[in-house]
Amino acid sequence: MVPSETSLKNLDLTLLAQRLGRLCKQQDVEVTAAESCTGGGIASAITEVAGSSAYFTTGYVTYANAAKTRLLGVPETTLADHGAVSKEVVKAMVIGACRESGAGLAVAVSGVAGPDGGSDAKPVGTVWLAWGDTASQEAECFHFPGDRSAVREQAVRQALVGLVARLNASEKASKTN
Repeated sequence: MVPSETSLKNLDLTLLAQRLGRLCKQQDVEVTAAESCTGGGIASAITEVAGSSAYFTTGYVTYANAAKTRLLGVPETTLADHGAVSKEVVKAMVIGACRESGAGLAVAVSGVAGPDGGSDAKPVGTVWLAWGDTASQEAECFHFPGDRSAVREQAVRQALVGLVARLNASEKASKTN
């Protein structure tokens, strides 16, 4: 039985990472993460699982805008026009992470974890996540409650939920073809 997205959200991070690993191995997919506000938390959760080097070889912590541009090729104009916490930036981060790492699937995150840095347009807890590859990306905005630690943990969990959901969908599609 494949867990629903709702039940995935209730799983322990380690269990989510284990599920991600099983799916990556079954589908021979390498994943990567491009992180800003989570500061490596996604990579940490994934690599908590022994043997994760078989499907996770590279992660990027691009906390500063200059790092997003230098390491992932996010255009400076995209950052200037939309801000780091935006759909356009996380999609560009996914593309850059896949291109630079050679991975077939990426997750990217940028947000306002707090306690400072929020605005009326992007209050503390605003987090953009994107999943995809160089050809196709899907982004979603979340508004996570709580303090800095809670926002970051929820972002890591949602990143893993999204990766698992996309691999589940891919698995289902391959079985029906």
